[in-house]
Amino acid sequence: MKKTILFVLFIALAATAMACTNLIVGKKASKDGSVMCSYNCDGFGFAGSLFYSPAGRHAPGEKIAIHGWGPAHEGRYVEQVEYTYNVVGFMNEHQLTIVESTFDGRLELQNRDGLLDYFSLMRLALQRCATAREAIRCMAGLVEQYGYNSTGESITICDPNEAWIMEIIGKGPGRKGAVWVALRIPDDCISAHANLSRICFFPREGECWDNGFIVKQKARKTKDLKSISSKHLQYIGQPQVECVYAWDVVDFAREKSFFNGPDKEFSFRDAYCPIDFENVRYADARVWSFFRHHRSDMDQYLPYIEGYFDICDGLPLWVKPDAPLSLQDVQRDMRDHFEGTPLDMTADMTAGPWGMPIRPLPMHFRSSDSIDFFRERPIATQQSGFTMTCQMRSWLPDDVGGVTWFNCDDADMVAYVPLYCCITQVPDPFRPENNPRTEFSFESAFWMNNWVANMVYPRYSMMIGDLRAAQRELEDFYFADQDSVLAAIKDLTPADRHDYLNKKSIAYADRMMRRWDKLARYLIVKYNDQVVRRTDADGNFMRWGYDTPGYDRQFIDAIAPATGDRYRLKKVIDRRER
Repeated sequence: MKKTILFVLFIALAATAMACTNLIVGKKASKDGSVMCSYNCDGFGFAGSLFYSPAGRHAPGEKIAIHGWGPAHEGRYVEQVEYTYNVVGFMNEHQLTIVESTFDGRLELQNRDGLLDYFSLMRLALQRCATAREAIRCMAGLVEQYGYNSTGESITICDPNEAWIMEIIGKGPGRKGAVWVALRIPDDCISAHANLSRICFFPREGECWDNGFIVKQKARKTKDLKSISSKHLQYIGQPQVECVYAWDVVDFAREKSFFNGPDKEFSFRDAYCPIDFENVRYADARVWSFFRHHRSDMDQYLPYIEGYFDICDGLPLWVKPDAPLSLQDVQRDMRDHFEGTPLDMTADMTAGPWGMPIRPLPMHFRSSDSIDFFRERPIATQQSGFTMTCQMRSWLPDDVGGVTWFNCDDADMVAYVPLYCCITQVPDPFRPENNPRTEFSFESAFWMNNWVANMVYPRYSMMIGDLRAAQRELEDFYFADQDSVLAAIKDLTPADRHDYLNKKSIAYADRMMRRWDKLARYLIVKYNDQVVRRTDADGNFMRWGYDTPGYDRQFIDAIAPATGDRYRLKKVIDRRER
């Protein structure tokens, strides 16, 4: 008898997660030898939570019902495999991690009749695959068999030894399959993608997907290392690049008239996701800012971010950092608002009276005299449903080597909580049923984090220090506790290790919720009615006494140009002096 398994997808999440950021670190680019990647899943209208799928064996003929894009796919199924792995969030029990950002690209290539959206595709691969290479092969085969119905996606695929970037887009209505290309990021490099196709030129030498194996190929080199044309910036300094791609990735572009030059000039990005000022400024600016934190020469690409494509028409797909990155570095990078760059969101009057790096939608706005403006789009943003930084460590057993540092809401405003990839019980604050979209709950990590964040946003420069203190307190504790975790599991059986790591993950989440409840209650008392209540030497509130911090300097300096003499303090002349 055929058994049907419901493959649960959070439809609202999939439909709104169209503005995400992934940062990627190769194992030789990290301080401890781990592969790392990150994910801000951004989109209004959903409450973030943690996906979970248990491991299991499955009977012959078993199928999975796919509910990807709603009622149109009811009654459609994917063949199940014999064994599926434990999946927590976007990491499975073998430390395989898959995350994404949507680049849309040519919208006419979306095939709404295809069965698999990108979330279905990623989660099926996590359930079925143990390595990044297996996952690439799996996803390519699934879209060929069942069809792909999303728009363009950049997908990060990592395991404890390798990091890959794969870009994929459909073939349009009535066409099964997809065109795609995947490249291995050099171990000593970092990469990123953020809602814009990142793969331009890639090595082929007449090779492509070959009987399910990845083939090693030589990259083209350029003698002019000062050139910053996208034709040369993909593999500068790299002697070889591992690359695999759909056999018709170039031929299909020719068929659709997206490309008509010689094969050696083919660029995946230019064919399937042409750039303009908006998608570069809103998307690749985030990549540039990440690279700039870790490589000193990135300001040479500022003309590209400013839209001067005749001077520079792209960013490197990856760069070698000036120094190796720690996991804490990546977490700080996920909280970026372009601070210290020409795009700094805290440094002019648009940040308001208290240096707020948050901007309301829409992305475009028009003045009363019909001048069009735009706002910056940073890595950290208020509409994040959840955020994660993932660490994969090859020298440790899988169950403790793979850690997803997770929380719901804006990366800038939360503390990352470590969750081990072997856990079989999602901590209560991260469970979907405890994170309702339309009702506040003290049991919800999403709503507790939003409660604090939405107090801090309007008076950011005044209040962010207290949030940072709580954030550091929690994360410092979690990082310091990792050595004790490794010591505690050293002599445990696998079953006992899993039980211990389950309890640890739950305790970490509970600790975060208690600390954030304390922080929320502290903030409302300290900053009540636009003043700052004083504290004594022990940090306790004083019964009387408060400070008035006033506005940030850039806002004060903008008052006179905007209002003239309206608020200018006038000297009163005493009549007796006349």
